[in-house]
Amino acid sequence: MKKNVIILVTDTFRFDNLFGYATRPVRTPCLDRFCETSATNVTNFFTASFPTIPNRTDLATGIFGWPHYGWQPIDQSNPNHIGKTLHREGYVTQLICDCPHLFNSRFQFGFDAAYQHRGQEGDKHLLHLNHPITNEMPLEKTRQIPIWNDSSLADAHRWINRYFEVEEETFMYKTASTTVRWLEENYQAEPFFLWVDFFDPHEPWDPPEYMVKNYDPDYDGVPMIHCNYGPATDYSEAELHNLWAHYAAESELVDKQLGVVLQKIQELRLLDNSIVIITSDHGTSIGEHNRTGKSNISDNDDRFWPIYPEVGHVPFIIGGAGVPSGKTVDFLAQPPDILPTLSELAGFELDVRQPVNGMSFASALQNGKSHRDLVVSAGYIRVLEDGSCPPNAVTPFAIDGRWGYAAVGAEGTPELYEYVKDQNAETNVIDDHPEQAKEMQQKFEAHMRSIGGDDALVNCWSP
Repeated sequence: MKKNVIILVTDTFRFDNLFGYATRPVRTPCLDRFCETSATNVTNFFTASFPTIPNRTDLATGIFGWPHYGWQPIDQSNPNHIGKTLHREGYVTQLICDCPHLFNSRFQFGFDAAYQHRGQEGDKHLLHLNHPITNEMPLEKTRQIPIWNDSSLADAHRWINRYFEVEEETFMYKTASTTVRWLEENYQAEPFFLWVDFFDPHEPWDPPEYMVKNYDPDYDGVPMIHCNYGPATDYSEAELHNLWAHYAAESELVDKQLGVVLQKIQELRLLDNSIVIITSDHGTSIGEHNRTGKSNISDNDDRFWPIYPEVGHVPFIIGGAGVPSGKTVDFLAQPPDILPTLSELAGFELDVRQPVNGMSFASALQNGKSHRDLVVSAGYIRVLEDGSCPPNAVTPFAIDGRWGYAAVGAEGTPELYEYVKDQNAETNVIDDHPEQAKEMQQKFEAHMRSIGGDDALVNCWSP
């Protein structure tokens, strides 16, 4: 009998939010408890194609997209679609989201039904121009692209959503409530596939301020609700801490509302006949490597931005029928592996239009053995005429479990980190370990070729 499939995707939720891993712990009691009692925690799960839509396209298609295409509608990337695959296998399929980019990228056309809460990240669904847009943050402290009506994205977001003040007005609350209602009205429709996509804790980080005060009780300046996608030194120490406090509070809100959904799943006894996944597309920098945000769009930052672990390392929690509970495994895995893994765990045929290059880790959940020798987090780029990568680009970061490696580091030269001891990639040890750097470059190039990277791409990322 085929099992139901429930995927809960968050945006910008860092791996170290969980279990107090971070040096600045975030409260995530609901996810921590779910891992401890009902699921397996895969601790070395890394984004592949970066960022938002490329990541979700990897998940939905089982294919590593970053060597071939960037942010575009899913049907322009390749013919696979998890919703269509499961529909052909007899599943009822539903998408619920507040991430605006899914509908913009035509993900909804692979589902029997799709529902979106609108208003995230500048998604203007209803204007109210009688009310002026007010300045939320100094422009030099926030993301300056895009600008609408002379207002930053942080300003526009607050105006579009009428400056909500209480939890029930937040997107997390609304999307979780819609999900709970859907489960109550459809839990008997077996098998079903439910993809819920929460855009939080993507910036702006504007949870109710009373939640922020739990992390930064003494701050009395302008609330820092949006990172600048540039140098962290643009902020004072107090401002940077307040920026983190807003992120932490919003992440706690995400945990709380995911807990509401998980509680309903358990009340309906769906864990007995379902596979439940909780993950995120990427994290973000909040001071690490003198950066805030996930990519460089600042006028005063000329560095490359490797996808360091605070951005590339994401949570992956999986529970349900046949999945061990209260277990932690540390094998390497990535989003293209999800579709073939679900096929094996849920019992449906992997009826796809293009062969996947993701690999199932269903057996590794049981035995904990190695799944991949290397993971690479990267974004699509257009190689310049001289064969180089664009300036200020997001650059790949490779991890083999022992070492972390950037072929093009922040200053344009390779960087090597002893990841097993330095999981935040803080100390570049390439001068001490040149042979390991050479070996990591060889592994990186072999990986690119294995997923269809051409000579121009491989040469671009070669020192």
